[in-house]
Parts: sequence; structure tokens; C-alpha cells
Amino acid sequence: MDLDPIDLAVVRALQDDGRLAYETLAQRVGLSRPATRARVQRLLESGAVRVVAVVHPSVRGLTASAHLSIDVDGAAEPVAHAIAALPEAPFVSLTAGPRAIMTELRTEGFDALERTIEHVRSVPGVAVVDALIGTRHLKDPYLLADEPTVPAPDDTDLRILDALEQDGRLPFAELAERAGLSPGATRARTLRLLDGGVVKVLALVRPELLGLGYLCGFAVRIEGAREPVARALAGRERVTFLSACLGRAELVGTVTAESLGAVRATLDTIRAEPGVRAVESWIHLELVKERYDLGAPTS
Repeated sequence: MDLDPIDLAVVRALQDDGRLAYETLAQRVGLSRPATRARVQRLLESGAVRVVAVVHPSVRGLTASAHLSIDVDGAAEPVAHAIAALPEAPFVSLTAGPRAIMTELRTEGFDALERTIEHVRSVPGVAVVDALIGTRHLKDPYLLADEPTVPAPDDTDLRILDALEQDGRLPFAELAERAGLSPGATRARTLRLLDGGVVKVLALVRPELLGLGYLCGFAVRIEGAREPVARALAGRERVTFLSACLGRAELVGTVTAESLGAVRATLDTIRAEPGVRAVESWIHLELVKERYDLGAPTS
């Protein structure tokens, strides 16, 4: 699907606020409300864009994370799909580089993380699992960086969050029916959850549709203090994800770029950053799974 300039403007606005009212969205893109609504529906129905609600991990109890580099015996694709079936794996990718598969895990504590890593090791075809244990997310488009500033959600709040995870643009009237409240009370609760950092509603779009079809993962070894290097890398526009970790590297991240030349140039700037000792990199060939809106694992 090709996006014209108005489609791109719609997508950019929804990436900032997935629940933006059609009236406001229409004003931003210069169309009528019906025309804007039709554009959004077409984008959603095409599968090119999804508007999702991402609940803060602490609300779901997802306090532990890891990045796994996986080598395989034989074909990588069936192994990747087996790993993607795990609810604890929101991200799975086939890669070109040191390993055949990269995956991210998010679990309810480190005991569950250890069990999940062992489960991945037991998947038929898995030969090697190299784990980087996440300690802190430094830059993540799907994660609210700070802890929520409002009290822990009650049962009614959780019903609202569950409904938003199914449809991030669910109208307040329908949301109220699911929450068992009036539309006014539901709107007030939803805004409190959004403003308090409990949930974030945003548009997910395939990077290639935005002219950013090249994704490159990287792991950085550091000499000296990590924080200055982390701040410098997190400030780079093409570095779209960055996490502090324990293992063979101190930082792991993703470069999203418009060309392989841009990927190479960005990796060169990372290598040149003071304090960087070594950089390992890999190209994401195919995203098998990217779902950060599925709530907590049930196992």
C-alpha cells in the first residue's frame, strides 16, 4: 500500500495520539471530518496501520525483560514462528548477522524470565541462545518511560484498559458500556489513565511505508561510564530503541533508517562515540511478530 502525503500526515498525528478526535485530526490534515474518518478507516482496514493501547508494564506486572540472540539447526523461519507463539515474546525477527533470530521477552519477574528463556532453549531447532538481560529501557516508542503518576488501577480501570487494548480508538460510548459507567465518568477515567502514564494509545505502522524500511539491531560494549554513552545514543534520531543490559554488552538498540547507507553511517557514528569499545550489529530481514499491546502473559 502506498501512502500519499495526506495519509502520511494522518499517520504521523496518530503516532503522537492514537485517540485524536476526528475533528482535530481533520483540522491538522486539511480535510473534512467525513473524509478524514474515511482515510483512517481505509488505513486500518488495509492492515498498514494499527491503533493500539500499550499499558505500562508495571501495571501488568511485566518487570523483567531480555533480548535473545538465537542460532538454529536448519531453517530459521519455523523456529521463529514457534517462539512468536509465546505470549512473553512481543518481538521476534529473522536476522542477518551473528545469529538467525532475535527476540525480546517481557515477563512477570526474573523467575518467569528464567523459565521462559529455558523454554526457548527447548524449542526444536534452537541451537544457541545468547541472552542480554534488560535493566532499564532508555528509549522505546512503545513504552511510557516514567512510572505512572496515579494510584494503581482498580477493577473498573482495568476493564477500560482491556477494552482499549482491543481497540485503541473505541468511542467513549462503547467504552462506557464495557466499563459499566456513564460516558462522562468513563471519559474522565480514561483521560486520567492517559495523563497519568498508565496507558499510551498510538498508531503502529510498517516502517517501510514511512520510507524507513531498514532496521538494524546493535549491541554496544563500553569502556568507563555507561550513562554518557547511553544519553548520546538515545539522542540520535535514527536510534529508535535503546536499553541498558547485562551480558555480553552494556547497551542494545535498534537503528531505523531510510537506506543501508544511512544504517552504515549511523553505526559509524555509534562506533565513534567516546566510550564505545565495540559494536556488534545485525539486519532485521523480516519481522515475524511485533505486538506490545497484548497485556500480561497468562502463564
